[in-house]
Amino acid sequence: MKDRNQQLIGHLEELRSRAIITALAFIGFLIVGMAFMKPIYGWLIRDLDMKLAILGPSDILWVYLMIAAVFSLAATIPVAAYHIWRFVAPGLSPTERRVTLRFIPALFFLFLFGIGFGYFLLFPIVLNFLTSLSADQFETMFTAEKYFRFMLHLTLPFGLLFEMPLVIVFLTVLGILDPAKLKKSRRIAYFLLIVVSVLITPPDFLSDVLVILPLLLLYEVSITCSMIAYKKRASRSAEVQKNVVLGSEKV
Repeated sequence: MKDRNQQLIGHLEELRSRAIITALAFIGFLIVGMAFMKPIYGWLIRDLDMKLAILGPSDILWVYLMIAAVFSLAATIPVAAYHIWRFVAPGLSPTERRVTLRFIPALFFLFLFGIGFGYFLLFPIVLNFLTSLSADQFETMFTAEKYFRFMLHLTLPFGLLFEMPLVIVFLTVLGILDPAKLKKSRRIAYFLLIVVSVLITPPDFLSDVLVILPLLLLYEVSITCSMIAYKKRASRSAEVQKNVVLGSEKV
């Protein structure tokens, strides 16, 4: 019992140290993002034909922090994924360690792909649609804080949600999930994804549809990826058992 408690304390201390390293990495990347904020800000507003307004001195600092936080989050994902992998690696087989280690760069690129999907495809469509509603009726003026908050609501969730297939494959490799569970939970998952899409998008039907459809497609892609990972895991387990049987027969 005492050994188990010491082992648990050791795991918790290791988890805390890795969480601290990840938090320090996030803060470091946040500082780097703030240092290069002017060119980043200029690139983000390059297509706007108007200047963004601010309502107070602190608004621009808040906007800069929001943008830098997204930059820092993207850069911290490989660091966090690596430390999670190091934490669970002792409980994995050598093959599982090699397979899951490859997920780290994929997590980073999937996050960027999700951000790019929201920024380059979804954000312009929704913004143009909403501004067209006020044409010839209202004078359009955007504040920097509301403009970038609106942008983040349509981009950041996709960066996180596009990680879903890889996370599900990772859990499948560990034996926590399998395709049967995912198929059985399809209705609940669809409902939750629809609720999430409605919450993160502006209150109009077009935005909801443009977000719901990719999310449902992502879930189906996740099931397919889980099936592939599950079959590979089953074949590896069968091969290991076969080698064990052959080795016992030789003995």
